[in-house]
Amino acid sequence: MNFKKLVLAASVCLFMNTLTAQDLRKNGSPYGTIESNGDIRISGSIKGKFESNGDIRVNGSIKGKIESNGDIRKNGSIVGKVESNGDVRISGSIVGKIESNGDVRKSGSIVGHAGGVKKEQAAVMFFFDFF
Repeated sequence: MNFKKLVLAASVCLFMNTLTAQDLRKNGSPYGTIESNGDIRISGSIKGKFESNGDIRVNGSIKGKIESNGDIRKNGSIVGKVESNGDVRISGSIVGKIESNGDVRKSGSIVGHAGGVKKEQAAVMFFFDFF
């Protein structure tokens, strides 16, 4: 009976972990996670946070913002944009795309995956050198 309870508890913990963190992968290897509260973990350590108001924190300091229209600001300046279709633009040119399935493409090639992550957050992680 105790073994069944242990297996059930382990299953619930595993299920909750998959619901509360979205995985980031670069070139097929685990890179980090974005937790449900916005915490950004890279190699197991919290490196930053996506705030609910769009602010991007790096090591506790606000370093950028995701605007409601898809603009990405870094240190106050617009550095790029994420279009509604997932296209990522820097200086007006398309440099990549966040696919609806979470695949991240640069110059047409898949360079990573951001499963369950908002496309703007995925773009911040893969294109704009915040982390």
